[in-house]
Amino acid sequence: MPPTARAESRSTWAAGGLATTAGMAGRYAANLPHDFPSLERRRMKTRITELFGIQHPIIQGGMHYVGFAELAAAVSNAGGLGLITGLTQKTPELLAREIARCRAMTDKPFGVNLTFLPTVSSPDYPGYIRAIIEGGVKAVETAGNNPQQWLPLLKEHGIKVIHKCTSVRHALKAEAIGCDAVSVDGFECGGHPGEDDVPNFILLPRAAETLKIPFVASGGMADGRSLVAALALGAEGMNMGTRFIATQEAPVHEHVKQAIVAASELDTRLVMRPLRNTERVLNNAAVERLLAKEKELGANLKFEDIIEQVAGVYPRIMQNGDMDAGAWSCGMVAGLIHDVPTVKALIDRIMAEAEALITQRLAGLLR
Repeated sequence: MPPTARAESRSTWAAGGLATTAGMAGRYAANLPHDFPSLERRRMKTRITELFGIQHPIIQGGMHYVGFAELAAAVSNAGGLGLITGLTQKTPELLAREIARCRAMTDKPFGVNLTFLPTVSSPDYPGYIRAIIEGGVKAVETAGNNPQQWLPLLKEHGIKVIHKCTSVRHALKAEAIGCDAVSVDGFECGGHPGEDDVPNFILLPRAAETLKIPFVASGGMADGRSLVAALALGAEGMNMGTRFIATQEAPVHEHVKQAIVAASELDTRLVMRPLRNTERVLNNAAVERLLAKEKELGANLKFEDIIEQVAGVYPRIMQNGDMDAGAWSCGMVAGLIHDVPTVKALIDRIMAEAEALITQRLAGLLR
């Protein structure tokens, strides 16, 4: 079934306040201060904030046809680390132009996401790396295949690299080849969660037990509770994707934002499992057709059988708002997203919630 409409049961407090639903209000909302923006907040210093020179330990993950200059700059201006999605730009020249656009919108640190994937026609990775270097970008989020061959060149130019990993063994490999940090993606995450199906409540403390380099939590991250929980489990910050799509500055169609707000944690599906290329997506009519095809063909499924539902659909969805055009990445965290605030209001709210939880609720438990 398509995502269940839940907007009528949701109410949002004043801008910058805590968004709640009837199901989540309870003790959590009652124990937090209502006037979040007026709190005198101390800076939260972690190895991630120090590594990237940012105010808050919040990173905006790379997202296809979402990570444009507008969103990256808004996140960086609000104290996080915004990322331009490199391969959304079809050529290195276009990426260079997007980096320049972002530079004109912010004087804060921002980065570029670069995904290394085996494709029929491989992107011009040397050209993209050159655009990043010449654009003065000092942070790169890598994903997909092993980025080892590109690390010496990036390091030579003082660029810090954080690699996305869905398992402890992959995180250890990233550490071994010289990545500066990793983003540990739990099973809850939108996009590709890997094939191990380990959620963050296990994956994060396992990473903390084994890694020496800092890591951020990705998957299921939406608010101050997410940040505090991630820190408690050993992370040095958090990476948010789906939550940042539902912001005013995200340059996507309003239909996309409202679909996320209307969805619950039960409205995502896992597709392409038979191909061992699992992707978590928001359910829709195209996804239902895709899953039916997977069930019908079983072990005989080939990518060509589902290409209509997965290839080239992002512009139609993200830009045109055609919500049934195909499968698009969305995390289970949609169930915790109830509003479409500005990026600054969202990040300010997260940091206020986190401070209140640490200094008031959690500290108050110790007698």
